[in-house]
Formats: sequence, C-alpha cells, structure tokens
Amino acid sequence: MTTPELPRYSIAVLLPCYNEGLSIASCVISFRKALPGARIYVYDNNSTDDTAQQAAIAGATVITCRRQGKGNVVRQMFADIEADIYIMADGDGTYDASAAPQMIEALLRDRADMVVGTRRNITEDAGRRGHALGNNAFNMIYRAMFGRDFTDIFSGYRVFTRRFAKSFPAHSAGFEIETEMSVHASTLRLPVTEMELDYGRRVEGSKSKLSTFRDGFRILSMMAMLLKETKPLVFFGLIAAALFGACTVLMTPITLEFFATGLVDRIPTVMLSMTLLVGAMLSLSCGVILDSVSRARIEQKRIFYLSQAPARGERAFFGAQPIEEREAPAAVRGTGF
Repeated sequence: MTTPELPRYSIAVLLPCYNEGLSIASCVISFRKALPGARIYVYDNNSTDDTAQQAAIAGATVITCRRQGKGNVVRQMFADIEADIYIMADGDGTYDASAAPQMIEALLRDRADMVVGTRRNITEDAGRRGHALGNNAFNMIYRAMFGRDFTDIFSGYRVFTRRFAKSFPAHSAGFEIETEMSVHASTLRLPVTEMELDYGRRVEGSKSKLSTFRDGFRILSMMAMLLKETKPLVFFGLIAAALFGACTVLMTPITLEFFATGLVDRIPTVMLSMTLLVGAMLSLSCGVILDSVSRARIEQKRIFYLSQAPARGERAFFGAQPIEEREAPAAVRGTGF
C-alpha cells in the first residue's frame, strides 16, 4: 500500500508528551511528512517547558491531560479521539516516523489489531545498557506468564485498529501501560504483528522520564496483578504450591521423628505447618473459583471488542467504509426503504 492510498482511512497520530520541548516539533513534522493526511494530536501531560507551544507551532492539535502518568494520557487519548487507525509514539524523536506507512500496511495486510514497532539495537541506539538488560529480563518474564506473542513489550511505537483502542480498559497510570496493552492482546488472543525498527537517540539535553527501579517495580507489580486477573488459577496455584512446600519442609522431620519414637515434641511447629496447609488449600480453592470468573470476564471483553466492529464490511475496517462515510447523516445515506 502506498501513502496516497491511506487517506481512505481516518488516521490519528497520538503523541503523549512530558517536557519534550526540544524534540516534539521535529517529531510532529516527521509524522506530517510520513502521513500527510493524518491528524496529529499531542497530549501535554503537565509539561513545565514549551512542549505545548512547540507542538502547536509545528501544526499539531495540543490537548492537555491533567492526570500525571503515561497510562492516564493513553486512557484519555483513546477516549477522546475517533479514527479508523491509531498510531501511538513517544514525543522524544527516538522512533522512526517514516516507518508509519509500513506499519499501517502491515496492520492491513495481516488483518491485525495491533502492530508493535520492536526496537532494533536498543543498547547501541539509545545508549542505555541497563534499560536494555531490564527490557530483556521483563520480556522473558512476560513470555513465561502470558505467552510468546511479543518480543518487545515496552515499545511505545504501536499502530491500533479502532476496536482495539475502544475496547482497551487502560487501568495503568504510568509506563506500565505498554505491558497492559500486550496482556490485553494476549488474553483476548487478538491478531498482532511486530515490525523491527531502528531506535534512535534522544536529542541533546533531553532526558528520559523512565526511572529504572521505580518504574521497574511498577511494571513487575502490574504483571503480577494482570496474572491474578487473567490467570487466577496459575497465580493462586503458585501461592498454594509455596505454602504447601513450606508445610512439607516443616513437617518432614516431625513426621520422621514420630515414626521413630511415637512422640511429637514440637507442637508449635505442627500447628504452623497445619496453618500453612490450610492456607494452601484455601489458595487453591480461590484459584479454581476465580478461574471461572476470569473466563466469564474474558468472554465479556471479547464480546465488547467484537461490538466495536462496523455494522457493514469485513472485520474491523478491512474492506469497510471509512469512519467519515459510516457516520454520514441519514439524509445523505438515504432513507433505507
């Protein structure tokens, strides 16, 4: 698909920003050049520099989000903006705007609901070896918990269909929002694809807003919470296994001593072991019950996701009318007799 064919769809470029005054103008201009027909929105998240002014001068529509945190910005963006295709990127200029048409082409060609621009050579390009190591570690944890759909769950360069954007709950407040997006797609088994892209450096004087340890802990906590919500049997099963293991360790020497002497001297240890055993049984019972509840919730999410598809045409917007034509007044569409 060539760029002139893209105006058939309503395309929105969404750029969440916090103190990106040094790079946002060039970022907006790059996306305007790559996608001339797209609407570009810059969501200013309480910046203390001239981010909003620079974005407006570059031709973007600037909207203020008062709730601090990238997750809060993404929630507002998806609620505010109506489009057929959404492109989300950071305003720091590290993502290649010229790749946006190819990502849209992949979305349409693969009939996917999300395309993730994975970061090539993140250590060399971005100059953050510690972040790169953490990125690899979290990707391994994600694959162990939720499956192998993604190789770079922290990439902020993504393309979405309308029904993904409108069905995504967005509970996260901060940088863990990309993890939640990935889990949402994996849980509902949505069609996704990845495209490897170069990842550049920030402009001179621009600083990353990501805190290695604080945000790393938040992301790990979000993963644990999402595992509890989407796979409660696994989550509570692991807790039950840990409690049962501790019970076994404590009871083994007492049991051996009982068979040898017929006596039980360490009564407090026995009571603690039985408490751990009861806790393990309760935890496993909770996992079994909540697993049924989780399956029902996933079914409801899936039904709501499907309800976002257009009434006419193929799935999502593939082969369907653009959003402007779907929303035409009844007098223009005809009476339908």
